[in-house]
Amino acid sequence: MTVQLVDHNLSDQAVVRAARVSTVGQTHQSPDEAADRETGLINYLMRERHGSPFEHGSLTLYVEAPIFVFREWQRHRIASYNEESARYRELRPAFYLPTVGRNLVQVGKPGSYRFEPGTAEQFSTVDTELVTAYETAYRSYERMLSAGIAREVARAALPVGIYSSMYVTMNPRGLMNFLSLRTHREDAAFVSHPQREIEVCADKAEAIFASLMPATHAAFEANGRVAP
Repeated sequence: MTVQLVDHNLSDQAVVRAARVSTVGQTHQSPDEAADRETGLINYLMRERHGSPFEHGSLTLYVEAPIFVFREWQRHRIASYNEESARYRELRPAFYLPTVGRNLVQVGKPGSYRFEPGTAEQFSTVDTELVTAYETAYRSYERMLSAGIAREVARAALPVGIYSSMYVTMNPRGLMNFLSLRTHREDAAFVSHPQREIEVCADKAEAIFASLMPATHAAFEANGRVAP
């Protein structure tokens, strides 16, 4: 799965500038002067959940992942999405298979369960059944296209394990909301239990976020990973 930075105008200084305008109006601090004082203010804003200063700026990511990951990601509506369309282009035969180490067995009831590793036999079963299903579905898709069936009809044969691509754009506040729900951290104020595949994508997005806004990311972590 791929998560790549395409464009951004993010900075910790933008958060500080937005916050200070409410008390001192327009400021003309140099970046160095702002950097010297930003950490405490950003931590205060995060702790007290003054969220609007974190809405200034945005980043755009390019994502390649299985469609079932996109369906979970796009439930987060504090973002803008443009996804590859199977109405207008033929999808490539690229499909998801769990990697070794991905827990396979769900133990417990919904709302109170855990995942445990699968056996070698279970991994073999998953690989065999998914590959068989993918090959059968894609052959049906290709036969319909060859018969002149519209792509928007033929795509109904494709499973959610096929890969798609999209651009997603969000501001830092929306990104922190996404990360708080789609990453698992035992020390978080509200521990989330996301599906592993979307967590892999979220971890990659978080690494980008941390590199662009280190003070904001540090405050996010220090305050229980709660979006302001």
